Amino acid sequence: MPSRDPLQTTPAHGPFNVVIVAQAGRLEYEALLFAASFRAFNPDFAGRFLIAEPQPGHRWPRDPRIANADLRAMLTGDFGAEILPFESRHFGDSYPYGNKIEMLSALPADEPFVFFDTDTLITGDLTQVPFDFDRPSASSRVEGTWPEIQLYGPGYTATWKALYDRFGLDFDASLDLSQPDEYWRRYLYFNAGFFYYRDPAEFGRRFLDYALSIRDDPPPELVCQSLDPWLDQIALPLVIHGLGGGRDALPPGYLDGSHSCHYRVLPLAYAREDQRVIDVLEQVSAPNKIKKILKGHEPIKRMIYQGKGAKARALFDRANLPRREQVIRNTLKREKLWLR
Repeated sequence: MPSRDPLQTTPAHGPFNVVIVAQAGRLEYEALLFAASFRAFNPDFAGRFLIAEPQPGHRWPRDPRIANADLRAMLTGDFGAEILPFESRHFGDSYPYGNKIEMLSALPADEPFVFFDTDTLITGDLTQVPFDFDRPSASSRVEGTWPEIQLYGPGYTATWKALYDRFGLDFDASLDLSQPDEYWRRYLYFNAGFFYYRDPAEFGRRFLDYALSIRDDPPPELVCQSLDPWLDQIALPLVIHGLGGGRDALPPGYLDGSHSCHYRVLPLAYAREDQRVIDVLEQVSAPNKIKKILKGHEPIKRMIYQGKGAKARALFDRANLPRREQVIRNTLKREKLWLR
């Protein structure tokens, strides 16, 4: 299944760590798919494969740890993952996206890392991705979900500038001047499906400080804006810009391209992703040992093993997809194929 990388054939850097967050429920099954795809293309990975796991505490009404013992054993045994516990001091069940902020404090300090959401497939050799770990970046596969501009409220410039000013950052330097004023792409904005840097401790301190400041004492310009679920994606571009990174720090075409796919939910994967992604998904989930475990999650069972994914795929022309994701979602929901 792994093939020669058409973009680059020599490593661009030394070893680094790969980390995801997994916990009981959907994420543990996604983590197994991630691990299977990661090892398929990175069998001799020199860094550490870390699975950060939130621990029980007052911010979780139920035990958040990976619940399926067979799944856990396969992650650590078959796929060589290291389970890395971390404490939820500030977010937890009230804002589970905060896991990706708080887990950074548990990672090995001063060791370059790449974080991926669990709903990601690895489709290439990650050592061939030309990361510059001194210049962080994140996923540009994103829609203009935040801020939501209100009729009589502040616009994009006023909203984002208030945040850059709050943290003493150079707002003007963050702008993409090739984009029109008050168009969302002019402003630095990422999906948090992946991000990376040379030191998780430094990245994590800044990420946590910014997120807590925005959550607990938002600037007046944010009075009409929702922070849930967007808080991590509001703070992330500020962190990246403050650490000297940006939208151009990673050449396009690797992550969210030839080497990874952030599919988000399986119905969306079947609806819109390239056939190669679907081939990887179905090949890494095919072995009986992994199939037995994955069938414990109903959406995976129905989409992959009972043919619902093929039905979802048949509804769309990948060469002529709707421009808005919501249209795809609505079509899948209408056909009772929105399973997650």
